[in-house]
Amino acid sequence: MFSKSCQYAIKATIYIGKKSMENVRVSLNDIAEETDSPKAFTGKILQELAKKKILDSIKGPFGGFEIKKENMHRIKLREIVLAIDGDSIYVDCGLGLKKCSEESPCPIHHVYKHVRQNTVKMLDELSVYDLIEKVESGETVLKLKE
Repeated sequence: MFSKSCQYAIKATIYIGKKSMENVRVSLNDIAEETDSPKAFTGKILQELAKKKILDSIKGPFGGFEIKKENMHRIKLREIVLAIDGDSIYVDCGLGLKKCSEESPCPIHHVYKHVRQNTVKMLDELSVYDLIEKVESGETVLKLKE
């Protein structure tokens, strides 16, 4: 459903937010390692998230990435998805047709419409803080134990 870039962005944002709750800035190396994502690719994704004001990038010897605590409730999953994948999840056909619509539906249009509506609802409602809480409580994980 989400591109690999978007998956990395979501995992990285959760990890950065979790560490920010502990007042810890994290390095690109730590983020890549803790989210099982390629370092260079993750760096490009994080630059985009910083440009969109989803997270902060601090330069220098005590630099790294962080998210202001007061922003964690405000930042919804939707913002991350839009920053990385654009609006394709909101508008594209489930089968990739160029002209799928109510008037000219693809074979899965009517079923996919409900999946899309539920996905949009989830993206609009879940905040970075909600996701951090689930990881903190042990209800969810960001990285599988080896």
